[in-house]
Amino acid sequence: MAEVIFSEVKKSFGAFTAVHGLNLHITEGEFVSLLGPSGCGKTTTLRMLAGLEFPTSGDIQIGDRVVNDIPPGQRDIAMVFQSYALYPHMSVADNIAYPLKKRGVGKADRSIAVAKTAELLQLTELLKRKPRQLSGGQQQRVALGRALVRDPKVFLLDEPLSNLDAKLRGYMRVELVELHRRLGRTMVYVTHDQLEAMTMSDRIAVMEGGVLQQFAPPAEVYAAPANRFVASFIGTPGMTLMDGALSRQGGTWRFEAPGISMDVGALNDRAEPGGACLGVRPEHVLIGQGPVNGTIQVVEKTGHENIVIIGLEGGQRLTGRVPAPQSWSIGENVQLSLDAEQAHIFGPGPHGPRLNLPSNVATPDLKSAAN
Repeated sequence: MAEVIFSEVKKSFGAFTAVHGLNLHITEGEFVSLLGPSGCGKTTTLRMLAGLEFPTSGDIQIGDRVVNDIPPGQRDIAMVFQSYALYPHMSVADNIAYPLKKRGVGKADRSIAVAKTAELLQLTELLKRKPRQLSGGQQQRVALGRALVRDPKVFLLDEPLSNLDAKLRGYMRVELVELHRRLGRTMVYVTHDQLEAMTMSDRIAVMEGGVLQQFAPPAEVYAAPANRFVASFIGTPGMTLMDGALSRQGGTWRFEAPGISMDVGALNDRAEPGGACLGVRPEHVLIGQGPVNGTIQVVEKTGHENIVIIGLEGGQRLTGRVPAPQSWSIGENVQLSLDAEQAHIFGPGPHGPRLNLPSNVATPDLKSAAN
C-alpha cells in the first residue's frame, strides 16, 4: 500500500491549463474517486499519477518517492482503462499473465499468480477463452485481473464501467468495493458518474474547471456541499437552487425569493446581506401543508417513489420526492414547506461558498446503505 500526494500540481497544454495547483492527499488503502463533468481535469490528474503525462509544476508523490520524472513502469502502479485494452489473440490466462511475463517472472510462478487472481475474480472457468468469447463484464474482470496480478501499491481505474449496461454496472460496483475490502490497496478511480463515486468511495474529490472543489466522504459531499457547484452536481434528482437575497434580523438570517420567504437561522462569518442562493434537496420539500403555494407541473413515477416538480410564483421551480402511494395530478395546487434545518445557503455566483454552520445538516452513511 502507499499514500498518494499531489502538492501544488499544475498541468498546462500550451495556453490552456487543465489542472490548477492541485493539493490532494490520499491515504494508504483509501478508495478515492475523482469526480466531475467532462473537461474538469480528472483524467489528466490520473494520467499524471500514472506517468502518461508530466506536471508542468508541483510534485506528485507515491509512498515516500516523488515520481515526477519516473517512468510509468517504475512507479509500482497498475491501470485499468475504459476500453479494457485486452490482447484479442491471447487467452484470458495469457492476458492476465502478460505483465508478469514482461517483468521476467518464470512460467511456474506466473501460473500460480494467474490461478490465484482468476479464483479471486471468478475467472477460473474462462482462462482458456479469448476476449471475443467473453461478455463485457467478463472482459472487465480480465482487465482487473491483469492489474491485480502485479500486486501494485496503487490501482488506477479510468472510467472502467462506462461501457457496461446499467445492470452490469451495478453488479461490478459491488464487485469492486468487495475487491478493495479484500485487498486493502490504494485505489484512485476516475468517473463522471456520481452514483459510482457516492456508493464506492471512502472520499470523493469533486473537480471542475481544473480546480478541486471539495474532497470529503460521500455523505459529507451530499449533505454539506462546499459550494454551489458541488451542490448542483451531486444528487439525483438534483438539489433545487433558487437565487434570492439574505437579510439579517437579530441573531438569525432570512432568505427571500419570489414565492419563498423563510428563516434560515445562524450562518457563518462569510454571510453578508444581499444576493445569495437557497438550496434544498428533494427529500426536504414537504408537500401537503405549509406556507408556500405551488402548482404541480411534472410527476415522474419511478416505482418506489414519485418525483414531483412544482412551479412557484415568479417562475421558480422546486423538485420534491414522495413515497409511491402519494400522488398528485398535473395542474393541481398544493401547499408545501421547506425543512429549514436542512436548507443550504450559498454565496452569490456559480461557485458561491457554503454559508451554513457545520452542524445544520445530517450526514447519512451513503456507502454502507448502498451495500
